[in-house]
Amino acid sequence: MADFWTSLTTALAPFDIPITIVFYILGAFVVRWVLLRLIDRSVKQIVSGVKKKRGVTDTQALSVRSPLAAVRTVQRTRTIGSVLTNIVNVVIVVTLIVMIISKIDPGILASLSLLSAAVGAGLGFGAQRIVGDVLNGLFMVMEDQLGVGDDVDLGVASGVVEKVGVRVTQVRDVYGTLWFVRNGEVQRVGSNSQGWNRVVFDLAVPYSIDRHLIEQLLLRAAKEVANDPEWLDHFIEEPAVWGLQTLSNEAVVVRLVARVRPGVRGDVEREIRARTQDLLKREGIELPPLNTIVFDGPNGIDSGKDKK
Repeated sequence: MADFWTSLTTALAPFDIPITIVFYILGAFVVRWVLLRLIDRSVKQIVSGVKKKRGVTDTQALSVRSPLAAVRTVQRTRTIGSVLTNIVNVVIVVTLIVMIISKIDPGILASLSLLSAAVGAGLGFGAQRIVGDVLNGLFMVMEDQLGVGDDVDLGVASGVVEKVGVRVTQVRDVYGTLWFVRNGEVQRVGSNSQGWNRVVFDLAVPYSIDRHLIEQLLLRAAKEVANDPEWLDHFIEEPAVWGLQTLSNEAVVVRLVARVRPGVRGDVEREIRARTQDLLKREGIELPPLNTIVFDGPNGIDSGKDKK
């Protein structure tokens, strides 16, 4: 038996390096599979626990029936799971490459270390940017600045976060364009998915129309939406009229606001606009043409006569 193993070892000696490399690759796949399973299982346990506690079966129902903290827990857990998955993939690939190189020729690593020291100054700027991307991405996740499924404005792109990577965050805008944003380029994060949103509805009406009548119609339309069972859960507070926003010789602007749950502002605002239009038609009130009145941001209107 001893002779058998000795002869087998001698026969396989020329194939020592290829066999070892194969075992390295298989080991890397096994380690990666185990770690990813642990991450995936942990994420699913946390998400399932939150859903079970709130008595829902999917995340969309959770956002309607559960407190905002529960929704953020689910989103943040999935985001951290995505980041950890990317880190595991990068670390395992780099480690595998180093182990394979050291097995093929241990002297190569020493040569590479000298070479890297020689070109380190040239690659320093690029490496700093990569490190900055990674660190900024980790801080954004740890500080809960954004998460998968959040509606955000990153300055360079705005839309719904689809994936948060180690170096790049993927955001899909309202037109369906998928933006790849380097984490190091993100200087500010505006989130529409945390806390609450506010519907701001400015209506320009002719100067001659009774302003109090317009305010009553606006409030009636908004309260119809707020008291509708289909829209009731979207509101945090009752709608309110802030009154006259801007005064000009062509029209006046009246503002209505409503505090709503995150992520539903656009839907609520469109419904309020639709019901306001119906009320104005029934009252026979005509609005000024848009080529005369031009809205100028959130603070009011400008006359469009001098605009080209």
